[in-house]
Amino acid sequence: MWLRTQKRIMNVDISDGGIQGEVPTWFWNLSSQIRLLNLSHNQFVGEVPIISTPSWTDEHRGPWTIYLGSNNFSGPLPLISTIVSELDLSNNSFSKGLSNFLCAAKNGSYRLEILNLGGNDLSEEIPDCWMNWPELTVLILRDNNLIGSLPRSMEVLSNLLSLDLGRNRLNGLFPSSLGNCTKLHKIDLAENEFIGKIPSWLGMRFPTLIVLILRSNKFDGELPQELCHLKDLQILDLANNTFVGIIPRYIGNLSAMVKVKEKVEDDFELNYSFNFGTLIESAMVTNKGNMYQYDTILALFTSMDMSSNNLSGDIPISLTRPAGLKSFNLSKNNLTGRIPNDIGDMKVLESVDLSENQLYGQIPQSFSSLSTLSYLNLSDNNLSGMIPLSTQLQSFDPTSFQGNKLCGLPLLVNCSSDGNIPNHKHEDDESDKDEVGWFYISMAIGFVLSVWGVCGSLLFKRSWRHAYFRFLDRSWEMLLAKLPICWEI
Repeated sequence: MWLRTQKRIMNVDISDGGIQGEVPTWFWNLSSQIRLLNLSHNQFVGEVPIISTPSWTDEHRGPWTIYLGSNNFSGPLPLISTIVSELDLSNNSFSKGLSNFLCAAKNGSYRLEILNLGGNDLSEEIPDCWMNWPELTVLILRDNNLIGSLPRSMEVLSNLLSLDLGRNRLNGLFPSSLGNCTKLHKIDLAENEFIGKIPSWLGMRFPTLIVLILRSNKFDGELPQELCHLKDLQILDLANNTFVGIIPRYIGNLSAMVKVKEKVEDDFELNYSFNFGTLIESAMVTNKGNMYQYDTILALFTSMDMSSNNLSGDIPISLTRPAGLKSFNLSKNNLTGRIPNDIGDMKVLESVDLSENQLYGQIPQSFSSLSTLSYLNLSDNNLSGMIPLSTQLQSFDPTSFQGNKLCGLPLLVNCSSDGNIPNHKHEDDESDKDEVGWFYISMAIGFVLSVWGVCGSLLFKRSWRHAYFRFLDRSWEMLLAKLPICWEI
């Protein structure tokens, strides 16, 4: 109630306060004089009404920012003032569509730069009203139930730096309306229903793209050669689609992955790219067999994931050039050939998954020099020979190597003097069992054929049948005649 008496208050931050219940109506009326309103990370409930237009708009007072994220607010999205620059309504229970919110502008354009509506229950199609929001730099709509394709008017968002539409039900081809958003640093379309090929212009129109996440869609076709122009790309996630063809040889020329970055502070431009006002950019990335959300250290992370596709051919040697790559996953494809011998040159590599392919040959000895490696999965291939000795490799679970013809620790299969699997007794036993099995099968077939050969003749040939029974009768009479002699003896 003390806040209700304040006439000149400009900043209200009661975030992380453990506050429950509804926000009183009089509090929303204060929003006309508040420059910063932060109610995030509490347990507020109820609907949010119209957030009033400020009664004064002096530029020296700075932009208006509103953070209501991580509560239990519900109902339709509130209407906001045109002077608001940052709006975070994420992780609530706002429902219905975006039309009333996005298409309400009547007098001029909004100044909004950051809009975070992720983690709600928003549905329906995305309306074609983006011409009212030309200043947007960050747009987050992930984890909702939005449907349909992206509207054409999104092409006016020429200042957009980050777009996150993951985990919705959006569909259609790769959005051509993004072609004019040439300043994008991040594109996340994961876990939707997009189809078709990746357009070649994607690699040409986003020269500063750092994060590209297209996992779990229905994209197909071959990977375009133009992706090699994404010189700043650090995270490439194309997993769980139906891409075909070989892994492009240019993949090792992505210069941002070649450079080993030690600290964000050493690269001001990179640090700026992942921090927008008070929003710290984040991304959901598969690493070490699990999904993780990277935020504060996102700028330090490099990853390449092409798992669960239909890629074929060998692993290009150029893949070992990105010395700054920390994680790569090529599992569940149709890859053949050998693991590149120079994989040990990737000095900061932490996670490798090449499982469920058709790779053959030995595990490169250079694996033993990967001191940072903490996750490895080479299972279900055709690899053979001895597992190289190193502190890391012998510490992994044996399941990391199962489904191959490998020997040595951590497996319980000892290697022979030449470094291969010796002829084990159980293999000979299996061979013997096969031979014995075929012997009994042949004997059974012969018995059946013999019985039916005799019985069939007697069944269909009457003269043979009569002769056969007369022979049995005479034989029985002769046996009975000789029995008394046998008894006397």
